[in-house]
Amino acid sequence: MLKIVYQNCCGLDVHKTFVVACLAITDGHGITTYKRHRFSTFTNGLRSLADWLELYSCFDLCMESTGKYWIPVHNILEKRDIRITLAHPKYVKAIRGKKTDKKDAQWIADLFKHDLVVGSFMPPADIRQLRDLLRYRFKLTNFTSSEKNRFQNSLTVSNIQLASVVSDTFGKSASKIIERILENPLEPDVDLPSLIHGSLKKKLPELELAIDGVITPEQAEKMKLIKQHYEQLVANKQALETIILELAKPYAKEIELIQSTPGFGSSMMSSISVISEIGVDMTKFYSAKHLCSWAGLTPTNNESAGKKHSVRISRAGCYLKPLLVQIANAVVRSPKHPEIRNRYLALKKRRGHKRAIIAIARQLLTAIYHMLSEHVVYTPPVIKEQNQPTRAMTVEAAIQFAKQHGFRVTA
Repeated sequence: MLKIVYQNCCGLDVHKTFVVACLAITDGHGITTYKRHRFSTFTNGLRSLADWLELYSCFDLCMESTGKYWIPVHNILEKRDIRITLAHPKYVKAIRGKKTDKKDAQWIADLFKHDLVVGSFMPPADIRQLRDLLRYRFKLTNFTSSEKNRFQNSLTVSNIQLASVVSDTFGKSASKIIERILENPLEPDVDLPSLIHGSLKKKLPELELAIDGVITPEQAEKMKLIKQHYEQLVANKQALETIILELAKPYAKEIELIQSTPGFGSSMMSSISVISEIGVDMTKFYSAKHLCSWAGLTPTNNESAGKKHSVRISRAGCYLKPLLVQIANAVVRSPKHPEIRNRYLALKKRRGHKRAIIAIARQLLTAIYHMLSEHVVYTPPVIKEQNQPTRAMTVEAAIQFAKQHGFRVTA
C-alpha cells in the first residue's frame, strides 16, 4: 500500500460560485473516512470553510489552480495558518467518466494524503502583489507598442513617410510636425524650420517630401484618438512604476545583486521583475536546475522503449522566460562579456540561434540563483587560454582529412 503522509487533510474543488471540500481523516488502522461539505465563494462562505477546517483540526489542504478563482480562497485560508498546496490541474485531473464535484474533491484528497501532488511555487503575499503589478506593467507596455504600430499604420495609409527620415516617429520634432498636420489635414500649413531641431535640419528637403501625403478628416480624428490613448497609457505606466518602486524598497540589496548580472544593470525594472517571479528565498527550489526547469528553460524528458522523442522546452515561465531571452539577446551582442558571447557563438554554430539563446538565458538565471543564495555579486568565469596543439599533421594528410569530411580543396 502507498504510505499515508497526511493523516488529516482536505481536498478542495474550486469553482466560480462555490467550492467543494472533502476531508480525508485516517485512523491508526489505516482506514480513511471522508467528510464533504459545499461552501459559497463569498467571503463569508470562505470564512465558514476555514472554521470548518479548524473544527476538524485540518491544517493541510490541497486545491487545483482553477483560473483566478483559487486566489481569494488562498488569501482567506492563508491568514488562518492553513498549509496550502496549490496543484496544476494536469496533476490532479480525475479519470474521465467518473467526474463529479464531490468525486473531484475526494480524488484530490486521496492523491494529497499519499503526497502524490506536486505543489506549485507560491511566493509570499508581498512578492505576489509585486508580481501582479509587474505583469500589469508588461501588459501596458504591449498596449503602448500596439498603439504606436497603429499610429504608424495610419501614417503609412496616408502616405506620410516620416518613418523613412526620422528615427522615432514619436520623437519631439516628429510629434510637432504631425500635430501641425492634424490641425488642418486638408490644407496643412507646416513651417518645418520652426518645428525641427538638431540634426534634422540637415534633412529638411527629405522631410518636405516625406510629409507630402493625403490625410482624410476621418483618418485625422482616428490618429488623434490613438495618440491620446498612447499618452494616457504612458502616463499610467509611469504612475504604476512609482508604486512598484515603493513596494520594491525592502528588496534593495537583492535588486543590487541582480543588477550586477550582465544585461540587468541598465534597468532596475528588469531586476524587480525577476524578484517578482522567483522571490528572494532560493530555498524554495532544490537547485539551480530546478529553478531553470520551473522557468521553462530546460528540455523535457520524453523517452519510451529506449527511444527519445521531442524534448522541446515547456511553456512555463511565460513572463520570466521572455525577459531573460530579451536580456540574453542584448548580452551576446555586446563585447563587454566575452565569456557569454563566446559560449553563444560556439553553441550557435552547432545548435542554431534559438537553442543557443535559451542556453544563455539559463546561464543568466543560474547565476541569479547562486547570487541570491550566497548573497554575492556576479563574478564572470575565468576564460581559459587555449592549449597549444601537441599533435602535428603534414600538408598532404591535412588535404586528405579535409576531403574525407566533404571539403573541396582549392589552390
